[in-house]
Amino acid sequence: MNDEFINSLTSILSDRISFAEVVRSNYSKGEDVFDPVLPAAVVFPNSTEEVSSILKLCNQYKVPVIPFGAGTSLEGQVVGIKEGIAMSMENMNKILEINPQDFDCKVQTYVTRIKLNDSLKDQGVFFPIDPGADATIGGMCSTSASGTMAVKYGTMKTSTIGLTVVLPTGEIITTGSRAKKTSSGYNLTNLFIGSEGTLGVITEIRLRLHPIPENIVSGICHFNNLKEAVNTVKEIVQLGIQVARVELLNKDQMEISINFSNLKNLKITPTLFFEFHGSEKSNIESVNSVSELCDDNNGFDFDFSSDLKKRNELWKARHDVYWSVKSLKPNARVYATDACVPITNLVECIKFAENEISKDGLRAPIVGHVGDGNFHVTILYDPEIPEDMKKIREFSDKLVKKSLELGGTATGEHGIGLEKRKLMTDLYSENDLENMNWVRECFNPESLLNPSKAIPTPGRCGESKRPVHISDDVAASKMVARKSGVAV
Repeated sequence: MNDEFINSLTSILSDRISFAEVVRSNYSKGEDVFDPVLPAAVVFPNSTEEVSSILKLCNQYKVPVIPFGAGTSLEGQVVGIKEGIAMSMENMNKILEINPQDFDCKVQTYVTRIKLNDSLKDQGVFFPIDPGADATIGGMCSTSASGTMAVKYGTMKTSTIGLTVVLPTGEIITTGSRAKKTSSGYNLTNLFIGSEGTLGVITEIRLRLHPIPENIVSGICHFNNLKEAVNTVKEIVQLGIQVARVELLNKDQMEISINFSNLKNLKITPTLFFEFHGSEKSNIESVNSVSELCDDNNGFDFDFSSDLKKRNELWKARHDVYWSVKSLKPNARVYATDACVPITNLVECIKFAENEISKDGLRAPIVGHVGDGNFHVTILYDPEIPEDMKKIREFSDKLVKKSLELGGTATGEHGIGLEKRKLMTDLYSENDLENMNWVRECFNPESLLNPSKAIPTPGRCGESKRPVHISDDVAASKMVARKSGVAV
């Protein structure tokens, strides 16, 4: 970055730019296992218009930009780049609209899910996407987050109905509307959901909301083994029984959570946590049906309650899984990865993960959103032992390949980030990846926005069999054509 660029950036932001090492360190990575990379500077825009001005300037001087939210991502999506800047969105934290009668709202990108729901609760509505961490809504869009309630309410792709996005050129676009459905045009909203900051900077989001349930009941049931627990969930889903949450904790994770969260009267066995949303009558019917299925699969000590305190204790323990594992060893770190397969293949995939971890001599408890075939492995390791990290990387690669073998995907909700990019060639065909790169080139022709993330870069990373790099002139002409509405 030259002095001219810095002076121009300072004229836009005044004192909302920092070159201090301690500040740059805070925005150098997320909750991942990658080594931090300090950006050259950190900027703090206040509005969509300022984001636009910053990106226009970065585009002019060819300075890379890493959009940064709460930093809760797990796959390296916000690892810095030393010749670029980190753009912290923390000043854009306002709730702009709440329309309870139409079940939608509009928020700025840094509003967190907890802040949003605190603001919604007296309106009789709530936002259901719950990835565990108090992530920002913009970050959740970028990684297509889902979480514990996805089995009933879906993911960010189903909950996001419109966006304001600033493209790398500084152009501001809006997608979607307040209408509940549309059959007009391409679905640009979902193009940006899950793009991990490589196509544009999301500044505002319009979300679909849901009525707060009349009655909420939580339940828990222990099982002798994983197969019985997962078979129970499979039958619940196949029979169409309405559950809002159904989470699996394997035996190892149950022991850790019981100790960390001080849970009383629970067994150290594979366990399902349930939650039911509906009327009191419908919840009773659902609880009775689930109880019967648990019995049929040798479940025991099935218990349910609508008591708020008891319910909160149960789900807090589930959300504290990451910290419970991290607490096992001083100065230890946790590598978290996820896999997602058809529910009929879930037992095989989880058992594969347990067996491979056992071979490597590592401790890796497992939790899962088993209602949609998604599970997480949290591996405890010592950062001072390089051999551990090598084992973890090899395990992660093997788990992805096994998931693909079973008809699944590389990640259900964490995203691709840095490490899993090399496995995208196993997940997608050469033509698929070329088309993805073509889309990225159209929106991000200079590859300045979150470079080297999410998908392999042909001609640059050596990860694609056939380089398809589009020249700057071609990319520019396509951008002009796109703006004018010409097919390209």
